[in-house]
Amino acid sequence: MSAPNRSLYCLPLLALALVACQRDVPPAPTQSAEGAPAPVEHVQPIDQAPAELKDVVEMDPKFIVGISYPPEANKYPGLAAELHRYAQAARDELMEAVRGAELQPGTMYDLSLNFSTLVDTPDMLAIAADGSSYTGGAHDSPLIERFVWLVREQKLLTAEELVGNAGDWKAISGYVREQLHAALSQRIDADELEPDERSRLMRSAGKMIDEGSSPDVANYQQFEPILGAGGKLSGLRFVFPPYQVGPYSDGVQTVDVPAQVLLPHIAPAYRALFVAG
Repeated sequence: MSAPNRSLYCLPLLALALVACQRDVPPAPTQSAEGAPAPVEHVQPIDQAPAELKDVVEMDPKFIVGISYPPEANKYPGLAAELHRYAQAARDELMEAVRGAELQPGTMYDLSLNFSTLVDTPDMLAIAADGSSYTGGAHDSPLIERFVWLVREQKLLTAEELVGNAGDWKAISGYVREQLHAALSQRIDADELEPDERSRLMRSAGKMIDEGSSPDVANYQQFEPILGAGGKLSGLRFVFPPYQVGPYSDGVQTVDVPAQVLLPHIAPAYRALFVAG
């Protein structure tokens, strides 16, 4: 991903933005009034699950961490624990890189992770996790995760539970693949390429689409509820991270699948969540 596109994954935190723009310039330690280095700032370290999720900022000469949570997540301790677990895993991976940072002197590692509320109804709370982690290499690694919490059941709704039959995934996959190919064609047409180059890109990118949207439940783990009338769902938005259905430069891609396409394939226990007809 090019440097300008990295902003898609950054939190709107000034400190993180400065680090992103000055990746290879290690910050000088700040000085206290006595001239000694000021202590590293740690706001709510996340080594242990907190009683309440709060935003996290950790700053060090080798790394910076910024994590933000929506207040709604604290309504359900089970969901809060899932969000914390995901954030902690991302932080653990960053710290592994930091421990080997002497191998790449002058590199600043960073983790930027934003949890935001997508849907908040009496039936469900859907949270999106978007961000990036730099642990070395040419560019950041995107962090993309979706959490759909069922309030009455007090559990996460998973793709495996939502659509349990392989044949049903085949039908959904066919719809998703058609939408992705159509979007690819529009992007390539907009570039006004020569016929040979257009054909080459259609083949290479089309192959990524076919592989990344195949009827395997593993390809559909990340989805967002689309809220319709009366608090019911009018469809689902499937989210595909970079590399899954296109090159890194294409970023995150999504496909909206309407309820009328989904309903014949949704497990009976969850059909009442959707708008019928």
